Amino acid sequence: MTLTDGAFEWRLPDLHLRFEHGDRPVRLTRLSTGPDTPSALAPQEIVDVYTAGETGAGSTQAYVRSAVGSRLRYVDHTAGEAELLIRQLDAQTGLEVTSRFRSAGPGLQITQTVRNTSAAHIVLTAVTSAQFAVPLGDLDLLWGEGEWLGEGRWHQRPITEFLPDMNLDLHKHQAARGHFAVTSTGAWSSGTVLPTGVLAGADASVAWQIETTTGWHWEVSQRRDAVIVSVLGPTDLEHQFAERLAPGAEFTSVPAGLAAAEGGRDAAIGALTEYRRAIRHLRPVDAGLPVIYNDYMNTLMGDPSTEKLLPIIEAAADAGAEYFCIDAGWFAGKDEGWWCGTGEWREGEGRFTGGLISVIDAVHGTGMRAGLWLEPEVLGMNSPLAKTLPDDAFFRRFGERVIEGGKYQLDFRHPAVRAHLDDTVDRLIADYGVSFFKLDYNLNPGAGTEVDATAAGGGLLAHSRAYRDWLLAVQARHPGVLIESCSSGAMRMDYGMLSVAHLQSTSDQQDFRLYPTIAAAAPLSVLPEQAGNWAYPAESMSIEETAFAMVAGIMGRLYLSGFLDRLGGEQTGLVMEAIALHRDWRHRIAQSRPSWPLGLPAWDDEVVALVLDAGDRALLAVWSRGEAAEVALPQLRGRVLNQVYPVQLPRWTVRSDGGVPVVAVPEGPVARVFEVTPG
Repeated sequence: MTLTDGAFEWRLPDLHLRFEHGDRPVRLTRLSTGPDTPSALAPQEIVDVYTAGETGAGSTQAYVRSAVGSRLRYVDHTAGEAELLIRQLDAQTGLEVTSRFRSAGPGLQITQTVRNTSAAHIVLTAVTSAQFAVPLGDLDLLWGEGEWLGEGRWHQRPITEFLPDMNLDLHKHQAARGHFAVTSTGAWSSGTVLPTGVLAGADASVAWQIETTTGWHWEVSQRRDAVIVSVLGPTDLEHQFAERLAPGAEFTSVPAGLAAAEGGRDAAIGALTEYRRAIRHLRPVDAGLPVIYNDYMNTLMGDPSTEKLLPIIEAAADAGAEYFCIDAGWFAGKDEGWWCGTGEWREGEGRFTGGLISVIDAVHGTGMRAGLWLEPEVLGMNSPLAKTLPDDAFFRRFGERVIEGGKYQLDFRHPAVRAHLDDTVDRLIADYGVSFFKLDYNLNPGAGTEVDATAAGGGLLAHSRAYRDWLLAVQARHPGVLIESCSSGAMRMDYGMLSVAHLQSTSDQQDFRLYPTIAAAAPLSVLPEQAGNWAYPAESMSIEETAFAMVAGIMGRLYLSGFLDRLGGEQTGLVMEAIALHRDWRHRIAQSRPSWPLGLPAWDDEVVALVLDAGDRALLAVWSRGEAAEVALPQLRGRVLNQVYPVQLPRWTVRSDGGVPVVAVPEGPVARVFEVTPG
């Protein structure tokens, strides 16, 4: 740390930050990856704060130039090896803001803690978790959309399409007022749009993410010399959020991640990938990266029984699966629906011959470990607990319990809720030897709950934090148990959740021909080793279609499903070969960086490609869904491609054009995996 009048620096091995203050709020004026590399950022104030009494210092639609933020003045800072704290004070309101910058890999995790030092109550309505600026230039903005069955639809466009040149120099006394905003509401944090963005330039790029399972908002706005990025959790305007701060009380924003890199889009996503690895709560059991079979997708679809499961269990073990998860329906009676009856989490009457334990014993008898599906945050209206739990254990709006799809939303701030789910998890582990839980979440409760909250959005945020704490407590009690975040496919694919979960289902998409875009785009949002891509072969598939369906699983975390016991011999061989390749590569995948040699995959692209680069070697997947074509891969210039899956099917022709690999792609649906090595 160096200090001069009105400026200080924080230097880490791979990050160099410079801040300036004086008679103005603290600004981050430099962020670079080394002492001799140019800054990826332009000077910008590090935080804006909004209250019920004061919003902006001037008219604008963007979260910049807030009244409180413009009055903040430097108090002090504390620097450590991995953390920097900067304290500022608004003397008029008495609001004190502590900005926390935590080093995580090549990136920074940033939060803001707002404390009320005055004698009066103050209502906070928004605070930027992170705020920074990127110099104007030839920049592309990357942002993504998601929905059930259509996850990971990314866009890359010039920033001028969002922030046009309006000749601000002519309007010398006016600042720009517009913005391009990406906003998620409710409790599906990736249900419509994705909590990650990138500003990509030719020489330097930055990537960011917001780490919460609740509502969030990020936006880009402009000034004369830079693009401003504001990253926020829930806000009053977008999410009905407010937090009343009594004297001495404080509020901490949801975390935001920031990573900068020399180079373009893929370099920034690579840095964000390493940042994500650095913020995970890893345990020894996570290092195994096991292949998991789940009986739901295109298979039992929530209707398991002993007769259906036993042949699949044997086939999954023979194929190379290491865990076997019994999905939804295990807790419902044989002749009753289960959707509105969730919550008791006891085995369904008459569903399993010899009881559920006999099926679990069959799983364990093959050498696999057993898992079960749970939806801990919801309670079916038909459950007896709906009548015995107190009203404050549920989300409530205007005095009424929130209901969606015949289910109530539980509030994990309530001790009765946590006690019930603690008892459930502990009992299933003790009685059945469960080693894996698939935690689903199939409702979106709207703005939140008004119970013990200033506003509904604040109640939702408090619940989500309590739920995350509960997950950490479960893992502390049961360090050998793995937890998957499902959330109706990938409706909650954020690092508020994924920093504490082992695995993320990337979709509920059942059409294997639509999965390549989802699988190829997943590493923009989730680590490759957490990206649970379904591989669900079916006896109705051709040999080429079977291989096509398996490739998605190879290029992430292979999440196996399908009636494996019904496959033909050649199909079974392709399944076993894919699992063997994945198991051979999984620990290198867990160190890899993703890249996209044909550009970001569009939903209807006929050819989709993904590279997972582990340094000395890489995996390249190419899916064809259209006419035969030749595709050049200039990103892989000078490298050699060797087909490693499937080895028993025809090899695709690869030629070199001036050192650039050119792949002859047949008419689809067909797919191949290549190992990429130096030339």
